[in-house]
Amino acid sequence: MVSTMTPAKTPDSNGGGTGTNGGPDAKGASVVVNAIAVLRTFTADEPLLGVTEIANRVGMHKSSVSRILATFEQENLVERDPETKRFRLGLGLIAVAGPLLAEMEERRVAYPVLRQLTEQTGETSALMLWSGDEAICVEQIASHHQIKHTTPLGARYRDAMSASVQVFLSTLPGERVRELLRSGAITFPGLDDDGLAAYEARLQEVAQRGWAGNYGESSMDEVGVAAPVRDHRGDVVAAVLIPAPRFRVSREQFESLGEACMAAAAKVTTRLGGRPG
Repeated sequence: MVSTMTPAKTPDSNGGGTGTNGGPDAKGASVVVNAIAVLRTFTADEPLLGVTEIANRVGMHKSSVSRILATFEQENLVERDPETKRFRLGLGLIAVAGPLLAEMEERRVAYPVLRQLTEQTGETSALMLWSGDEAICVEQIASHHQIKHTTPLGARYRDAMSASVQVFLSTLPGERVRELLRSGAITFPGLDDDGLAAYEARLQEVAQRGWAGNYGESSMDEVGVAAPVRDHRGDVVAAVLIPAPRFRVSREQFESLGEACMAAAAKVTTRLGGRPG
């Protein structure tokens, strides 16, 4: 499972930002945006990064990145590797995110269902939330198999073929889906009118069937199935995801995983006071 990152949207030549009118409020907002962009350069695939690497990715001067990292280091949001002198995310982020994770009703309610699902299928199970233009992993129970697919908590997914992304997009108005795809917020290589029409039809099928599948379409070595979790209002608030190595899942087993995933999502929905779709 691979997360994708995007660089800061509003960096300037000195890393400070001037906004639309150059006022102090705009400058302050730009500094915050740049600081967040620095944090987002760290991924599960590249947990260790140097100042130059980060500066190149966010489009800022190295001196500006160094100042941001120095502040983060003081607050334990990043830490420096003693041997390479490169940076990684620090334990201070857990203190920041901990209260939010603890209060997430979906995460608390889903946990025992995910454990049961992993025991039933033998594969990893995860809970995904939607953040406007990406699916985010907030809970996971790893498979007991030696070869398995797992993802760090907080990993983000923007691939149109990702099963969890399909689930969330299937609940959005068509205009919003087209906007996300055409802007590149959701990645869909080689998108054209025919491809867009086919993808929209696929999302309709996901909504009707009750689960989404990805059989090696975003990563040839991985399959994934996901199903929606609804709250008491009937709104989709999360998705249950099962990722697995492709060599271990036949087409027939893939369908069974989808059904098991949908049943687990229905259990979480019921525990949230909702009614399965």
